[in-house]
Amino acid sequence: MGSKAVLLMGPTASGKTEFAINLCKQFPCDVISVDSALVYRGMDIGTAKPDAETLRRVPHQLIDIRDPEDGYSAGEFVRDARVAIAETQARGRIPLLVGGTMMYFRALTEGIADLPAADEAVRRRIDQEAKESGWPAMHAELETIDAETAARLNPNDRQRIQRALEVHRLSGRPLSEWQRESRADDGDLEFVKIALRVEPRKRLHERIELRLQQMIDAGFENEMRKLHARPGLYKESPAMRAVGYRQFWSYLDGTYSLDEASNRALFATRQLAKRQLTWLRSEKSVYFVDALETAAIATTSAYLADKLD
Repeated sequence: MGSKAVLLMGPTASGKTEFAINLCKQFPCDVISVDSALVYRGMDIGTAKPDAETLRRVPHQLIDIRDPEDGYSAGEFVRDARVAIAETQARGRIPLLVGGTMMYFRALTEGIADLPAADEAVRRRIDQEAKESGWPAMHAELETIDAETAARLNPNDRQRIQRALEVHRLSGRPLSEWQRESRADDGDLEFVKIALRVEPRKRLHERIELRLQQMIDAGFENEMRKLHARPGLYKESPAMRAVGYRQFWSYLDGTYSLDEASNRALFATRQLAKRQLTWLRSEKSVYFVDALETAAIATTSAYLADKLD
């Protein structure tokens, strides 16, 4: 059997950070973040980024590695994660990859296609078309050229619809075809998959609502004002597509009231959690655990002890 890395996955607000810290007390693990928003510096409150004291006690790799004005792709994550995994193993430690960005987990475990590089001119044309006809219409266009990709995307998922159309326009080939050709390149690395869930779903929704209120109380609006004031940052910037950030950007633009932005952020976060759970149910060989069960850490530790032996 080859070397092993542990994946701790779960929907937003399921308690992944606290769970990971408890696992680190039981095993010689080092945490590697799998989160497309935590990579950005200055985005702390709205991402529920672990505080400085937590990061001092349990360092997390791949946090605060990008400026919000810069993009960060799944391909870059895979490259950075492989380096972090190798360095962790070289120290005689176990990589514990923790997060909720399911696209990153899939790219790491199943491989990622060598897709055409982003083309700003093509993206601007797609955005202009979407402004005129709407993203559901762009989704309908995608259905005609790549039904497989369109079937797994929400008609309003502008970021992924844009990318799928961009890939086709640049290469003449559908994104799904590129992805079928991808291969994971992790040698003999074996992934031990753990997924957190919170049952019943109502409890997860309550945790999401509580966390959003805590973010607002902690000064999320002030964090957003600093980001909104940056001349090189826009509503369309990849960093500002994060749930919560895009709704509050619209509030600062005057499009929404504060209450409406909060309600829209709450709804979007619930929808994100739903998509994350749907993705987790489609994964194979996953150990599911209710994060709020009293014995959750003990049962998960016993499972890991067996898998890591």
